[in-house]
Amino acid sequence: PIPEYLDRGISVSLGSDGAPCNNNMNIFNEMRLAALIQKPLYGPTAMNAETVFRMATIDGARALGLEMEIVSIEPGKKADLAFCKIDEIHSIPFENIYSKVVYSSNSKDIRHLMIEGEWIVHDNRLVRDDVDRVILNANQALKHL
Repeated sequence: PIPEYLDRGISVSLGSDGAPCNNNMNIFNEMRLAALIQKPLYGPTAMNAETVFRMATIDGARALGLEMEIVSIEPGKKADLAFCKIDEIHSIPFENIYSKVVYSSNSKDIRHLMIEGEWIVHDNRLVRDDVDRVILNANQALKHL
């Protein structure tokens, strides 16, 4: 019923709250599934890629009350940026950047990742922490949720 919600002006956002939901924590998969799962009932034009991308970005920030802090590149906002390689063989050719991101991209396409102005991943390498430490910290944080 997501297209119906959108038609009624109801804001819908995408996210990932844990691996048990869809067996991973991959927003690219969430976008692709959100776009595809509505098409059998609502037709091939339901849930276009730009709408789904917006649901995963600005609408998600809005749902969390963070739209004034993140999502767009503006003075005073946190510099949370993901740089993706868009010419990989699995995703060419493409005519529409939203369709490319929603239907063809995956987390392996991320080349650089900046959070609050600090490089986290650069040239496909974790630069701030080592992977084992990140996993340990994530598991410890989970215990407090």
